[in-house]
Amino acid sequence: MPSCGSQIILCDIPVRYDTYAGCSHACRYCFANRKADIRNIKTGESIASLRAFIEGKRTNLTEWCDWGIPLHWGGMSDPFQPAERTYKRSLDALRVFAETQYPFVVSTKNKMIAEGEYFELIKQCNCVVQFSAACDEYDKYEQGASTFQERMEAAEKIAPYKRVNIRCQPYIPGAFAPVMRNIPKFAKIGIHGVIFEGMKYQHLVKGTIKIGGDFCYPSRILQDHFARFRDALHKQGMKFYCGENRLRGMSDELCCCGIEGMGWKANTANLNHAIYDRDGYVFTDAQMKPNSGGAIRVIHQAPTYNRRTIGMTYKQMMDEHYADPKFRAMLKPDGK
Repeated sequence: MPSCGSQIILCDIPVRYDTYAGCSHACRYCFANRKADIRNIKTGESIASLRAFIEGKRTNLTEWCDWGIPLHWGGMSDPFQPAERTYKRSLDALRVFAETQYPFVVSTKNKMIAEGEYFELIKQCNCVVQFSAACDEYDKYEQGASTFQERMEAAEKIAPYKRVNIRCQPYIPGAFAPVMRNIPKFAKIGIHGVIFEGMKYQHLVKGTIKIGGDFCYPSRILQDHFARFRDALHKQGMKFYCGENRLRGMSDELCCCGIEGMGWKANTANLNHAIYDRDGYVFTDAQMKPNSGGAIRVIHQAPTYNRRTIGMTYKQMMDEHYADPKFRAMLKPDGK
């Protein structure tokens, strides 16, 4: 079934669907590498489970959601990686999405999405398409994926039919110049907006600082670069979205997936809205029911926390995280 991970306390679209487990794109920086050998590709969540979620069925990780929340397709692996040529799991999923018109955001680094039947089905779907594509200098880190240029050609083909956003994630400050040069190119091919988030490392890298369990670039550096990108994007008529937790307040929209105006209902009962959009920090009936915070409980994976929160509502658990200075600090610039 579509599932929900640690992003539940921060993200407006935290429910993910993955047609594959593992990813042969094997980008050198990929966060999924931390969890498993992602080169061992297997089929992921089934088409039956997708239909079940669309029909309203929920698990203990999604029972807080009592509406048709948009799915994030491709949260842990790319739906259009080379394995798709064999298994066709994503093609089957596209047929369901086209038939049901269920809303989703799909993330990919592969040109396959703009080919043949995939392209014809995408045109029929109620979706936003995201290409992870910062600049061609990243090709050396993403050798299993389509090249930057191939992704741009695919984005240009889809843009007349669907909203297309670029994910400049992860962003490395050394790539400032080539990314800035690409902004007019993004505008020319019809990109709606660009999402930025800084690189996070597992080990100390020169110029980084420790933030939680990661080594990250200081927020003052990212803030300076992002402000200049934002100005350049606005001059070209595009949106700036900030996926960097410490700088969410810079974003044109708190939902960094760029879904505004689509008529979809995202989840605003999270810490981003508690801090930056208090009027939007509202809860549904399901989020007020006892023991509805299963997805939040999974973040901690601690027996003492699990025992203490038995019976608590999603709202109670989210309010508790908001009251904790440690979690509020995740959404503020360094030292704030």
